[in-house]
Amino acid sequence: MKEGGIGAWNLTPLFKGIGFANLIIVFFGNVYYEVILAWSLRYLYDSFSYELPWKSCSNKWNSKCCSEELLYGKSRDPISSKNITKTEPLLIFDNNSISECEKRLDPITEYWELNVLGISKGIEHVGSIKPDLLFALFLAWLIVYFSIFRGMKNSQLIVYITATMPYVFLFILLIRGLFLPGSIDGIIYYLKPDWPKLLEFQVWSDAGTQVFYSYGIGIAALVALGSYNQFNHNSYRDVIIFTISNSFTSVLSGFVIFSVLGYMAHIQGVSINEVAEEGPGLAFIV
Repeated sequence: MKEGGIGAWNLTPLFKGIGFANLIIVFFGNVYYEVILAWSLRYLYDSFSYELPWKSCSNKWNSKCCSEELLYGKSRDPISSKNITKTEPLLIFDNNSISECEKRLDPITEYWELNVLGISKGIEHVGSIKPDLLFALFLAWLIVYFSIFRGMKNSQLIVYITATMPYVFLFILLIRGLFLPGSIDGIIYYLKPDWPKLLEFQVWSDAGTQVFYSYGIGIAALVALGSYNQFNHNSYRDVIIFTISNSFTSVLSGFVIFSVLGYMAHIQGVSINEVAEEGPGLAFIV
């Protein structure tokens, strides 16, 4: 009997509401991941440009606070000819008036925040729909639909590709990142524990959230996928393999990201914890 996250609770109808709650969680999770996929498609489109748009400060979306020195570690922009750091204020002369940049931004960050996302000044400024991201989001949902519309059994080939290719790309990015100057500092920062942080509740809260969210504990999607197994299927073996591979992927991704963060910190002359903000956008900026 193949049951989803709701039907599985027919065994105990009193708790059937858990199944509906799981359905809502999975729905919003899918929406969240589709947005990330849309960002990826947006990046993929711009990566075919003759000159990558995140390499310079000469694009129409760049602000006066954009500095290529933070990206290349040398003077390539007309704003300043001295070595500066990301957090150092900068005086801008424009039509005999002086304005100060509160924060220096590299071309990659401005490409992400100003061009791709179009971040407004605050939540009170809603802004408008970006046609490019709307089309990318539609394309992302279209890809998902054509991947699964024939059923789970016919999607096995697609699953094999989508499950293995990320590891290929991660190892390629890791090898490239390890040859960058300052990458070792990023790896050390990643592996060196900060023991006083263990006394902070927020650290344990984030860790628990990561474990539950990453492993999908109690999520209806695993119940639905598991219902396709045979009755005598060795689920314990699958759980062990899934746990090890999931943890390995998280650790491997950390090496990839922090090797590049170490390089970015080396170029910008700042500490690693200042070089990029946390959140899902970190991977795109790196």
